[in-house]
Amino acid sequence: MTNINKTDEFGKVLKECNNIVCFTGAGISTESGIPDYRSKGGIWENFQPVYIDEFLRSKEKRILYWQRKIELWEGISNGKPNSGHMFIKKLYDMNKLTGLITQNIDGLHEKSGLPKKIIINLHGTNLETICLDCGYLIPSEKVFAKIDLDKDVPLCPECNGFLKPNTISFGQQLRPNDLEKSKMLSESCDLMMAIGSTLVVQPAATFPMLAKKTNAKLAIITLSETPLDNYADFVFHMKIGEFVEIFSELS
Repeated sequence: MTNINKTDEFGKVLKECNNIVCFTGAGISTESGIPDYRSKGGIWENFQPVYIDEFLRSKEKRILYWQRKIELWEGISNGKPNSGHMFIKKLYDMNKLTGLITQNIDGLHEKSGLPKKIIINLHGTNLETICLDCGYLIPSEKVFAKIDLDKDVPLCPECNGFLKPNTISFGQQLRPNDLEKSKMLSESCDLMMAIGSTLVVQPAATFPMLAKKTNAKLAIITLSETPLDNYADFVFHMKIGEFVEIFSELS
């Protein structure tokens, strides 16, 4: 139900709104060459995920976890923001963007220059690694530069606890503070733009609908249909790069 004929109307809304929140999913990053985790042909078709309790109790599972992270790290570390990420950064530069809620763990929004203070990484980020015991944080590039699984998995230099990329693993709960901040942003915005998400992963996908219920305009930009298409004010089923070409001059 792409309403491409409503481009003029959406352009007007985009110009008028000054309290925009963006919600992004894997679709914005696939255009930077970052693999999609869940769709057909995605990572989870080839890799069985390691749950957090398995990581904690099994050396074999910890090694398996890190083997997969090593395999994915080159693509993540070399990933570059695309026009979709830069479109969101432009909204911030124009004092229109008040917050970004993302399901992605690739750090491309940070790489676009968007300040960390307005980014809510619901599922964490691969750009930093955390000690599960003491909370020590270290840039992931430093960990991957020295990793040697023939010796052991990476351990914390402060307490010798287990290190793990600072992402939400299977079996872990999302951070309550992130959920609360996302709720507050969603309830206070005048425009919610859901970009590159199928809007099926819960509880993350509740935020665009929450914004709609609190009188914000809702725009969905993604290739596939979503459960919220019928509720949205604007739906653009297209590549995000194509969307940006249309609206970059209007923002």
